[in-house]
Amino acid sequence: MDMSVTVGAAEGEPQRAKTEAKTIARGANASDLDAWLEKVEALGELKRITAEVDPDLEAATITYLVGGEKSPALLFENIKGHPGHRALYNMIGCNLSRFCLMIGEQPVDHPLKAVQILQQKLGRKMPPKEISADQAICNQNIVEGDDIDIRIFPAQRMWPLDGGMYLGTGDAVVTKDPETGRINVGTYRMMIKGPREVGVYTSPGKDATIDREKWWKMGKPMPIAAAYGIDPLLFLVAATSLPKTECEYEYYSGINGAPIEVFTSELTGLPLPARAEIVLEGFLYPDETFAEGPFGEFTGYYGRPSGATPFMRVERVRYRDNPTLTCALMADTAANEAGLFWAALRSAGIWADLQKLGVPGIKGVWSIPEAAGWGITVVSIKQMYAGHAAQVMALAAQCTAGAYFGKYVIVVDDDIDPTNVNQVLWAMATRSRPAQSIDILRETWSTYLDPSLNPPEIRPWGSKCLINACMDYRFIKTFSKRTKLSKDAYENVVARWQELGLSGSPPVISVFEDETSAGSVS
Repeated sequence: MDMSVTVGAAEGEPQRAKTEAKTIARGANASDLDAWLEKVEALGELKRITAEVDPDLEAATITYLVGGEKSPALLFENIKGHPGHRALYNMIGCNLSRFCLMIGEQPVDHPLKAVQILQQKLGRKMPPKEISADQAICNQNIVEGDDIDIRIFPAQRMWPLDGGMYLGTGDAVVTKDPETGRINVGTYRMMIKGPREVGVYTSPGKDATIDREKWWKMGKPMPIAAAYGIDPLLFLVAATSLPKTECEYEYYSGINGAPIEVFTSELTGLPLPARAEIVLEGFLYPDETFAEGPFGEFTGYYGRPSGATPFMRVERVRYRDNPTLTCALMADTAANEAGLFWAALRSAGIWADLQKLGVPGIKGVWSIPEAAGWGITVVSIKQMYAGHAAQVMALAAQCTAGAYFGKYVIVVDDDIDPTNVNQVLWAMATRSRPAQSIDILRETWSTYLDPSLNPPEIRPWGSKCLINACMDYRFIKTFSKRTKLSKDAYENVVARWQELGLSGSPPVISVFEDETSAGSVS
């Protein structure tokens, strides 16, 4: 698991929403995760599981079974073999309201509203705030040297064929570029090797890999730290490929609206998140590797075992009393912990990139969460000129935010909600012409975790399919008219919804018939 989706930053700042959850007083014994969990519980979206649960397969199985649809965050408070420890799963899942809480906003009623808010917030950065080490909650307990045994924490095995117990899934891993001093915060899978050793799997081209190679080229071990029990927002920015010259802490602070608090370790020289609940520190030494994996990945398949994965020699462990381990289940479809927030991040990035490129008429961008978060991207446009749809397809596929891995880019007209898969499929079936509407890009940037690319040695080269599901612009004025509801009739039915005995809320409709039939009754 090398979790990162590339985004492009946008300019501007949204209207700060008022939170309905009560304000959290951040005392010396309160972590950022505590504050977030209290807000989630106030919304009625936290499920505390007090029955004993085994971290070996059982917790992940529970999460998978409930995570396929809108579901609460799961806080396991009685973990077999780990008294006093907790594990948090399904932090966001496919729940839009918790995603909004993660980015510091009031819940919204449509995914594109959240994407627009995030797009704007990505454009404001601020540096972290340095505090003293004695103010950091993770320093309530400090263990060093031979007294370290990282197996005290409830590492998880999530899938039956996983190669071991994984401490790092919902993590934030801190590294440093030895040439420029740039700090990187990334999310990488971390399988326990021994009481003082934990693997750090990073894909080629990722920031931590580049940092490591620079340190090793200098003949030095790479200093590294891994934080768990973190604010979900830190997980979001860590799992995002931001520009390689910039630090994720600054994006966290910008989205949060206040700087993240860090302290500098005298052991590694790295700035560490002060309100994380668990922090491991150590070094990656040249030529010290082990056989790590396999691991059930975000694609819903096992990533092939890596025969030479570096591991951290842990030299210091910091943790708060009774800590919580943040866990991220990688799975197929909606149960993928990263599906929704990857979708929002990728969508916000592509939307911002298209705007910066000066492409007009963009009405919405959405990467389908159930399609591994970034496998399929849909762009809704108001067609304005010949070749407009083809231009959008090509740019969305290869802009900074869209270049990595995504396989399908679908462009639809502005009467189609890109977040509504049913509408998208209908547009593909009734507006695209397979012989004319599909283009293929070859030798594009993919991932070593794509199970469709075989033999594995050909990875990470991939391809992209571009599908024009718009009405043919040459005939758009005479294109067959689609059926649309009458706005008056719709509003009348909405007003009588309960009177009619219909359950739930009426669907939101925004496209209505604007012409009058010759056969209409006056």
